[in-house]
Amino acid sequence: MDTSFLLLILFSITTIIGLWKLFPLAGEKGWKAFVPLYNFIVWLKLIKKPWWWIFLIITPGVNFLMIAILYLLTAKAYNKRTFQEKTIAVLFGYFYLPFLGFQPETKYVGPEDMSKRKPSMGREWTEAIVFAVIAATVIRTFFFEAFTIPTSSLEKSMMVGDYLFVSKVSYGAKIPNTPLSFPFAHHTLPLTTQTKSYLEWFKLPYFRLPGFGSVKNNDIVVFNYPDGDTVALDYQNQSYYQICRDNGVKSLYNNPEKTIVAETDEGKQNRPIGDVVYRPADKRENYVKRCIAIAGDKLEIKDAEVYINEKHVETPEHAQFHYIVKTKGFVFGEYNFQAQQFMPNLKIFDRLDIYINEAGIRNIMNDTVEYLLNMPVSTLEKVKGMEGVISVEKEITPKGIYEARIFPHAANYKWNNDNFGPFVIPKANSTVRLDTANIVLYSRMIVNYELNTLEIKGDKIFINGKETNTYTFKLNYYFMMGDNRQNSADSRYWGVVPEDHIVGKPVFVWMSIKDPKNNPVSGNVGLIKSISKVGDKGKFRWNRFFCFVTNDGLSRSYLVHFLIIVGGISGFVFFRNKRKVKNVKK
Repeated sequence: MDTSFLLLILFSITTIIGLWKLFPLAGEKGWKAFVPLYNFIVWLKLIKKPWWWIFLIITPGVNFLMIAILYLLTAKAYNKRTFQEKTIAVLFGYFYLPFLGFQPETKYVGPEDMSKRKPSMGREWTEAIVFAVIAATVIRTFFFEAFTIPTSSLEKSMMVGDYLFVSKVSYGAKIPNTPLSFPFAHHTLPLTTQTKSYLEWFKLPYFRLPGFGSVKNNDIVVFNYPDGDTVALDYQNQSYYQICRDNGVKSLYNNPEKTIVAETDEGKQNRPIGDVVYRPADKRENYVKRCIAIAGDKLEIKDAEVYINEKHVETPEHAQFHYIVKTKGFVFGEYNFQAQQFMPNLKIFDRLDIYINEAGIRNIMNDTVEYLLNMPVSTLEKVKGMEGVISVEKEITPKGIYEARIFPHAANYKWNNDNFGPFVIPKANSTVRLDTANIVLYSRMIVNYELNTLEIKGDKIFINGKETNTYTFKLNYYFMMGDNRQNSADSRYWGVVPEDHIVGKPVFVWMSIKDPKNNPVSGNVGLIKSISKVGDKGKFRWNRFFCFVTNDGLSRSYLVHFLIIVGGISGFVFFRNKRKVKNVKK
């Protein structure tokens, strides 16, 4: 049995024993301490707290804080009110309660009556902070969570710098796997780069509350990054498994040299990897992509076009592709031959809203230049009409060209970014036949997500020690893909997303700010000037403020409506207060 569950059982038993001895001192029958949930209702009655606290007590994420509060209030109700006694009750209540129960001098005096005492400033602030933490944790865990788009994988549907709210109720909120964690932090403590923000003393199995629906084809979805189960702390922005593949090793855990070959400005060099750590599912990085295929779908990508169950799927309106743009002379930027560096025309890229890190020179031939630009169809039409542009052609990797970075990372599957599959997405309770050729498609699901052991001996496959040629899946899986089709690290690279990694659905963008690295002209306009700028000429994308998220992008902006409502409420309050002042003077 897992150590965390053993500790949880131990603490539960000691607490129940303590209540069994303490209840009679307050006029309640001792046997009530042994009745699940009812014992909490009686406990709350003794400390004069409302019955609905029971919902906070059983809510992962805040329940440990609530239990600590109960220990504190119980100690005070039994006349243990010194600073030392209250501190012990909060930190070690699971042992302190039985200790109190077996002390002959222990008496029930009831909850401390604070109505006759003016609360100190420290107590007021403490109560306010505790209430805010509990309320915000409940909202963040079960209803909505703030999120920022960090990468350009969904451009231009969701853009870098979009600040949005993710609905947990759309697909049903997940119960946290690691409920003991620092409030509002994901996997790393604030002001640190490698310190865990959570404890793994207590772990909970995967469970999802009922939601308003399930993941559908074409949904934009937030999920925990599957490849992030293992992380090299000095390379957190890179796939650990890809680092292993690049270095020709299966694991870095026991790497005696603690170094890897890394790309640097000086070329490939040996660099330290730092510690390698495992992260539970709920503490893996949050990613946002579009769900291209759901469990049971047959997926195939042909020349960058998606086919589901052998039917062509319409490309999203804002999808981006790589285009080879041939020009007469230098149009989008020049090339510094001495420094061997592309020098982009920042004003042109800013006007076209093409990120400079997604553009470059592909070839220079006499008086013609070939640029590689990443852009949506709407921008493509503008580029075609520019002076000096000779031709524009979509860049496609031909079928049969093997890319080692593409799932399943096996030479017998010659798949690439633009030609992938066919691949049937595994579905819960569906069975697949296995052999030593296709096991690479399913091995990660079988081992990492469904927690089985897998061995291959010659031409035989052993799962959990038993020879087999079939496997029945426990979970549903989803294939996620970015709208930035040729510049997105998605399921084509690290495989499918299991259902226990699904976090929620983006529903509302409340602010959007350009990243100066991507938009070095308008993104660097000062704050005050940006406020007065019309459209997207400053760092604010005003047309993306207060927009609802749809599968086709964003709705119209409701910023003006919001400002009118806020102005109306402010005006009403102002004039009402002014009238009250006049009435008092009369």
